[in-house]
Amino acid sequence: MAISTASCQPRNPLLREWKTPFGVPPFDEIAASDYIPAVKKAIEIHNKEISAIINSKEAPDFENTIVALDRSGRLLNRIALVFGNYEAIASSEEIRNISTEMSPLVSNHYSEVMLSDKLFERVKAVYDKRESLGLEPDQMRLLTETYKAFERGGCNLATEDKEKLKVIDSKIDSLSIRFSQNLLGETAAWTLTIDNEEDLAGLSADFIADAAQRAAAAGAEGKWVVGLDNPSVMPFLASADNRELRIKVLDAYSNRCNNNNDRDNKDLITEMISLKLEKAKLLGFETFADYVLDNKMAKNPAAVYKILDDVWQPSLRTARKELDDIKEIAKEDGITTIHPADWRYYAAKARAAKYNFDESAVMEYLQYDNVRDGIFYVANKLFGVTFTRVEGIPLPHPDAEAFECKDADGSSRGILYMDMFARPGEKSGGAWCTSYRDHEIDAKGNNVTALMSIVGNFTRPSANKPSLLTVDETETFFHEFGHAIAGLLSDVRYAGLGNFVRDFVELPSQLNEHWAFEPEVLNVYAKHYVTGEVIPMELVEKMKQCSHYGVGFAQTELVAAMYLDMDMYSMKEIPENFDVLSYEAKCMNNRGLIPEILPRYRTPYFLHIFSHDYNVGYYSYLWANVLDCDAYRAFKETGDIFNQDVAKAYRYDILSKVNEEDAMDLYIKFRGRMPAIAPFLEDRGLNN
Repeated sequence: MAISTASCQPRNPLLREWKTPFGVPPFDEIAASDYIPAVKKAIEIHNKEISAIINSKEAPDFENTIVALDRSGRLLNRIALVFGNYEAIASSEEIRNISTEMSPLVSNHYSEVMLSDKLFERVKAVYDKRESLGLEPDQMRLLTETYKAFERGGCNLATEDKEKLKVIDSKIDSLSIRFSQNLLGETAAWTLTIDNEEDLAGLSADFIADAAQRAAAAGAEGKWVVGLDNPSVMPFLASADNRELRIKVLDAYSNRCNNNNDRDNKDLITEMISLKLEKAKLLGFETFADYVLDNKMAKNPAAVYKILDDVWQPSLRTARKELDDIKEIAKEDGITTIHPADWRYYAAKARAAKYNFDESAVMEYLQYDNVRDGIFYVANKLFGVTFTRVEGIPLPHPDAEAFECKDADGSSRGILYMDMFARPGEKSGGAWCTSYRDHEIDAKGNNVTALMSIVGNFTRPSANKPSLLTVDETETFFHEFGHAIAGLLSDVRYAGLGNFVRDFVELPSQLNEHWAFEPEVLNVYAKHYVTGEVIPMELVEKMKQCSHYGVGFAQTELVAAMYLDMDMYSMKEIPENFDVLSYEAKCMNNRGLIPEILPRYRTPYFLHIFSHDYNVGYYSYLWANVLDCDAYRAFKETGDIFNQDVAKAYRYDILSKVNEEDAMDLYIKFRGRMPAIAPFLEDRGLNN
């Protein structure tokens, strides 16, 4: 159903038809004051669309009920996408206040829609006669998924329980926003100001220059500032010689939102997990984990714990070997007890001693612009698509750049925004891919192209040096682009089938990482930022030789966080006087986590599972790791990493289908069998 603008406020750009190039949002025209009025109007329009479905005099059928519902709410959806993305890249007190006001409006509205008895009656009427309708496979999938969504949303509940569920959902949504805002504020609030140049020992010239820029921006000219955002904190922990400062920084980082102040998240967490368990039980599930996984690829908690357990012991065993190396080197500095703040620092020294490898030497060949072009090269070799910079269109932020993606036949696949540099205190941490519009076929049969965006927190260029990426940042860049290309190559007919299930969604991103450091690809993009020389193969070989070193630590901290997510949401009851940190310690101790390693995310700042949509979903990175290593093996087995037969099968059996079929069925169709874990263990060097 097309967005009706006849009765809209004509001066509000969020409510107008966007007559911009490619139909992108008119970012330059939108004011913060536009959001709340636009959302209220969009809710009003969506309610009219829903009423039209409910009050139709025609008998419910696939077109007038299921398709009409799928196409409803377009205006509200596009406004929510614009606002949600803006909040993540340009947060301010004003935007946070708008979010606090807007969130319950939207949450309550969708709860009303999904709990509408009359709407469900029509959906159920179509579902009950599904076998006689002669539907095509994607139509049957849309019908089935729509019915399940209503069922999971509580439509079969008694009236009293429906009202209870609406209240629960609204509270969870509000708490989730507060959690995110607390973390953003806590991360921005703490900095370490260094005024003694000796305390910079061990840090790279680039890091020191960035720290000086941060200090100048904070009015501390002539000093150096270290923040808690990843581009600042992680290099500091890996390189700073001053152990006391490393411990101080890690302590601040690992205790964010755990300082018993107005940004403390512990009570919010207790309330959230209690509400989610109450919701699950209302809907007939024993735990919240059971509820979430019921419609995921894994299907149940046992399958998730199985894969975690299979990887945990090999990872922990490897981490203990790495710890032995670290202890030997730390002894030279008179350190006999390893602190978590020592791990990255001495692991880097141990790796250098074992392999004579200096990652900073590789960084000189990983210039941001060149890495981006290398990513485009891989996409072109695999799928025949090209990316061309687009000038003169509205951008979500002045730091962003825009590219048009074209298919091999010259047709447009959509727009890709890139906003890749850190803005501490304004932009959320980490990296992610999002969309402003997903691909679909509209009511008139027109192909609606995607508007994708990838966001990062890389170190921005300085006055005399371009942005140089670490190996990890380069992989991250390839990772997020993998999400973007999946969105751009989607060919689903219905919007309701346009999103991968949570534990399948990381396959495209993680698979794309495999091409990042292949010699054929490095020869294209890995050029010295001064001389233009292609990265020497001996340096690449050294990088490969030591690529497995540190995997014990990396996988252990990662899987530890996955256990934390699963355990938190697998509780059948929340104990009286529940203590978040005590429970976290119990989860880690029960698994035998060594004290020298912290989970990648401690509970008070575990944004994925308390604010983003990864609750009972953080395991999906590992789940998809197994899939992506197995899928990449399909290319490697042919002897050609760009094998066109495999690339076409991957594109048309998985990327173009998204959720038109069950995720495991799609994977088996592509691979010819169930995924195997052996390629993952071999890829990570965990099969010894």
